[in-house]
Amino acid sequence: MRDILSPPPAVVRNEMQSIQERFRKNVIPSYGRFDLALERGAGSRVWDVNGKCYLDLGGGIAVCALGHASPDITAALIEQSGKLSHISNLYYQQPQGLLAEQLVGLIGPGKVFFCNSGGEADEGLFKLARKFGHDEGRYEILTAENSFHGRTLAGISATAQAKVKKGFEPMVPGFRHMPFNNLAAARAALSPATVAILIEGVQGEGGVTPATPEYLLGLRQLCDEKNLLLLMDGVQCGHFRTGRFQSFQRILEDSPAAEAAAFLPDGLAMAKSLGGGFPIGAFWARAPYADLLGAGTHGSTFGGGPLACAVALKVLQVIQRDHLAANAREVGSFLLAELSRLAARHPSVLRQVRGLGLMIGLELEEKIPAFAASDKAAAIQFVNALHQAGLLAVPAGSRVIRLLPPLNLSRAEAEEAAGLIESVLAQLSP
Repeated sequence: MRDILSPPPAVVRNEMQSIQERFRKNVIPSYGRFDLALERGAGSRVWDVNGKCYLDLGGGIAVCALGHASPDITAALIEQSGKLSHISNLYYQQPQGLLAEQLVGLIGPGKVFFCNSGGEADEGLFKLARKFGHDEGRYEILTAENSFHGRTLAGISATAQAKVKKGFEPMVPGFRHMPFNNLAAARAALSPATVAILIEGVQGEGGVTPATPEYLLGLRQLCDEKNLLLLMDGVQCGHFRTGRFQSFQRILEDSPAAEAAAFLPDGLAMAKSLGGGFPIGAFWARAPYADLLGAGTHGSTFGGGPLACAVALKVLQVIQRDHLAANAREVGSFLLAELSRLAARHPSVLRQVRGLGLMIGLELEEKIPAFAASDKAAAIQFVNALHQAGLLAVPAGSRVIRLLPPLNLSRAEAEEAAGLIESVLAQLSP
């Protein structure tokens, strides 16, 4: 595949090399980083230290709901930091209560616990489940194959992907895995120790695979029948990314089943877009279980701080003001249709396009001749080619590329993205 851009001048290369060298000397090498050093951003675009501009359809892995350098977020940070930045959870403060109230209104009757990340939010769900089943000796949580639930020890134990577990054995006991979108397998996996089932509405790291309406409704019925908690990880697929606040709401909105309108999980983890780039996580617990974690049973020094909550409130306000749920649905549908058209034109490279709203996965073919000379995964090679073309995206496994752009991505930017992806597909097609 030919080079799209000539090498940067020596002075720029030296700056890039100095940044990389500083990382090599001082940063624990737990990430496989792309050969890019980003310097600034605005809206749906970022610039690297070379001055090259990229259309960002990775969105910080579904975090930057309002894009980069949002003036609304900046204003909220400045205003709140002039009042209170941190006071700990020994005291009441207005932003946390207001944010909890809004989240409960968007989901259903219950209560919210605030933390700092998706991994912490999932940990809260694990503790909620164990507390629920403790007196009966039930502690086991079933999760789905290809799931992802964070990088803590319990998180990788819950995650049904062998690659995240390797080297950290033995796993935390109390997690077993089952096939996704398979009700019969869920029922068969139950044991006397089972206390909860945890799934993602749309598997993100696992390849952008949505749950079916029948699966969600069937799991709800099964959990009610067996006195289990139904827990959902909405860290990546939540916060309006699919065109509704949570992915289960989008998945079930057209279901003819009478129980679809009343569907609720018992617990739900949130993070990523919740703060639009400012670290904040949360989990919601349904009303019958919202008081299980009483005083002293769970905590977070920084969780729900006034600065984070003020930003999250502003993100919600802008999403409502600018009708970004509708935008995610409309622009996402357009982009999905355009990419599906490209898949039909380049079947030797692109096998399938799938997703909901602005959470889209591009599944590559197994054997792409242009990638045969490298031992890198096809997804990594494809993303590198997109970088050369001026577009950022995120791999998911070895053959899926995720598009997780800001919720305010414009139709024109979506058209531009489709054009850049098509240029790469044209180079790779035989």
